[in-house]
Amino acid sequence: MLDVAVIIVNYRTAQLTIDSVAALLADPSMPQGSHIVVIDGASGDGSAEVIGKAINGNGWSDRVTLAPQDVNGGFAYGNNRGIEVVDADLGGAKSYLLLNPDTVVRSGAVLALADFLDQNPNVGIVGSRLEDPDGTLQACSFRFPTALGELESEARVGPVSLLLRHWRVVLPVSDRPSQADWVSGASMMIRRDVLEEVGQLDEGYFLYYEELDFCRRAVDLGWQCWTVPASRVVHLCGRATGLPSKGPKVNRRPSYWFQSRRRYFNKYHKGFGALASDLGWLTGQGIWHLRCWLERKPNGDAPRLVGDFLANRGLRAN
Repeated sequence: MLDVAVIIVNYRTAQLTIDSVAALLADPSMPQGSHIVVIDGASGDGSAEVIGKAINGNGWSDRVTLAPQDVNGGFAYGNNRGIEVVDADLGGAKSYLLLNPDTVVRSGAVLALADFLDQNPNVGIVGSRLEDPDGTLQACSFRFPTALGELESEARVGPVSLLLRHWRVVLPVSDRPSQADWVSGASMMIRRDVLEEVGQLDEGYFLYYEELDFCRRAVDLGWQCWTVPASRVVHLCGRATGLPSKGPKVNRRPSYWFQSRRRYFNKYHKGFGALASDLGWLTGQGIWHLRCWLERKPNGDAPRLVGDFLANRGLRAN
């Protein structure tokens, strides 16, 4: 059995995936009993061929497996197929690291996660400290969202954030490991026992909210979720999805983001709770728009965000 199986799901990001694999293999602290599985989600742009040539040309074939798929089923689908490849073809693993293709691990990042799981048997999921290339911290540790948390996250006004600080979704990350409700799926390691108890990631989510859903199911069964800042991972945020969260150009949010959000709140909050979360989100947006109007500045959000939110609100979770 492998110590660590790293799963990277590629969709039309061949060079990012190759760079991510190269960083993993260049890390001298990578656990000896580790293997990387790259899932190509029917990219249709030659990605599988490019990645395959890189694996063979760099002599990586003993440490990297490429598994092209016939369909692009999304993040949960791709990672589930990767876990199945590990279990069926590689004898399984003690832990599974789900890693975005737009990440570059810093030295010791994978080992820090694996060691934390080894030393803490009650912890089932661990996440990395995500950062920009210059070391600037990104959001990576979170509370489960609530209606008040949705309001705070969208309002972005100091007095509101102070009042609702106990419901704020984004948690601070210090230099010490800290417990969270859930961690970012950009670099998330899962103990084998958790997968056996919780089951696969929910493939009803195409992209976004699937790691939140999985962590919630694990926590509901008594497992703990922690962020380990010694595991530092550069996350080129939005490069894999085409949805950068900051910068001069923010793209319109795709319908599957709204569908995933709707699925999550329908699944865990139901009825009035799901409605309250929507009202909290819309109220927060209203406060934010008012602030931007008063300050005479653009709001910086994705184009047509509120209109798209309302248009997609009627979508029902499967």
